[in-house]
Amino acid sequence: MKKTIFYLLSLLLLTACNQASAPADSQQQADSLMAEPAAFYDTKPSQAPNSLEIPKYLQGSEGKILRRVGYTCSYNARNRIPNWVAWHLTANHVSGHNKRNNEVFHEDTEVSNPRAYDSDYRGSGYDRGHMCPSGDNKWDKKAQEQSFLFTNICPQRHNLNTGAWNDVELQCRAWAKRYGDLYIVCGPVLYDQQHKTIGHNQVVVPEAFFKVVLRKETRSQGKPYYKAIGFLYENKGASRDMSRYVRSVDELEELTGLDFFSLLPDNIENTIEKQADLRDWYPLREIK
Repeated sequence: MKKTIFYLLSLLLLTACNQASAPADSQQQADSLMAEPAAFYDTKPSQAPNSLEIPKYLQGSEGKILRRVGYTCSYNARNRIPNWVAWHLTANHVSGHNKRNNEVFHEDTEVSNPRAYDSDYRGSGYDRGHMCPSGDNKWDKKAQEQSFLFTNICPQRHNLNTGAWNDVELQCRAWAKRYGDLYIVCGPVLYDQQHKTIGHNQVVVPEAFFKVVLRKETRSQGKPYYKAIGFLYENKGASRDMSRYVRSVDELEELTGLDFFSLLPDNIENTIEKQADLRDWYPLREIK
């Protein structure tokens, strides 16, 4: 009996030591997604879901992390808009029966007042601009509903919302079909110390918007292949020539104070984030 107890104790000790000494595999970390977390977080990066699309702050930030079916966002209560919105877009998510036909924009009751309401946008001269677009959420009814929460919305000029910004959204869906997996982060850019606001609740109007896109392919011998690109649009009418707004991820990290795709191995992250060539991304949609 003593031998048996000694054997069991030895086995438990050996298992604990192995677990404590196991080296971290950064490639496995980059390819893994943690289990579904709680719906509401504080903003500390360690509490955010451990997914490849979730950025880290290079500096301090304010906001709350909201986990939705189709996206995750960092919400800024002072500005009544998101700091950023991130999601994983797959080939299976670019189509579905859950279209936006009967959806309406609505306030997010998970954030406290004052918060954005539909009345703040009415007559303001600005569209209710999706960050994670409705078109990326047709695959799930709840995801589609949540894409219309005002914590996923920013005041956006109509010509941008229906023009160049929409072009990038459509292009990302074409890339998802082609490559299979995209990891996307987008959000407002606030250049000025004082910002224009709209409505009774003083919803801040961004001066510009960024979007970064990481694609992941499986190539020879089943190894993942990554490529990244970024875009920056001022909040006004823009040319439909997408190439004019291309930026490297490094440039947008410096602008936003965010560290994108930080779960990638450093050698991959450092290489792809300094590159920005639209010719590496096919097919390119014909702009009509």
